[in-house]
Amino acid sequence: MEGLPVYTPKEVAENYLSTCRVKAALPLGRCFCSPVWAGAFVALAGVASTAAAATVGDPSLAKLVSGCVFPAGLAMVIVAGSELFTGNNLMIMGVLSRVISARRMLRNWGVVYLGNFVGAVLVAALCVLGHVFAAFDGRLAASVISIAQAKASLSFGDAFVRGILCNFLVCIAVWMASAAKSVPGKILAVFFPIMTFVVAGFEHSVADMYYLTAGLLTAAQTSAAAAGLTWGRALLGNLLPVTLGNLVGGVFLVGVSGWYLYLKQGKATVIS
Repeated sequence: MEGLPVYTPKEVAENYLSTCRVKAALPLGRCFCSPVWAGAFVALAGVASTAAAATVGDPSLAKLVSGCVFPAGLAMVIVAGSELFTGNNLMIMGVLSRVISARRMLRNWGVVYLGNFVGAVLVAALCVLGHVFAAFDGRLAASVISIAQAKASLSFGDAFVRGILCNFLVCIAVWMASAAKSVPGKILAVFFPIMTFVVAGFEHSVADMYYLTAGLLTAAQTSAAAAGLTWGRALLGNLLPVTLGNLVGGVFLVGVSGWYLYLKQGKATVIS
């Protein structure tokens, strides 16, 4: 949209093809270090959102407060230009448009996922070492453990479906941020989709890397009872199905459909 502070949806899709080329060509070192930032940003947003809601008595209001704080994570990811696994699921558009190879896309996803994990776990470990969760006379620690328990107790199917819905919203947030031409516009664009997924209780793999690690480490540090919260449940009962769900939501609901809507080259038709 010439003269306006936004790109059209078609322009967003076309611009993202250039982004795909850049992401696919990243040297291995940068491809790993950048997602460490992103994992840390998402984790720090998780720390802040949990702290903000820890003493709110009403569950619905607590979710709303948490949802209003958590979008800071994706805002930092986008403005800092770091690599987030869930957002990078949109790279499928580059494969379908034949500007990058499937091998390069999968390489990016694998390295970025690992980097996100390192960043998220590092923040969780530092918060535990610094006794950050001791705030509010231990109520924050109890909240951290409770959140992790709830996530670890989800069935495989529930975690998978919530992962689909979550990354549909996350990739829409990335798409909307890409439409904005200014930093304030990008920050505003991510706010409502991310707030929606937090309030709705959907599952984000990178956020859960932090939440589960923080809960496990806090339970170990405080010797608190944490029934059902184990590394096995965290990795296989949550992260596996949530990651698969995120892939379905990002790749198919946004990436493939966005490519079909705005990039697929078809035969010209006459509309009478």
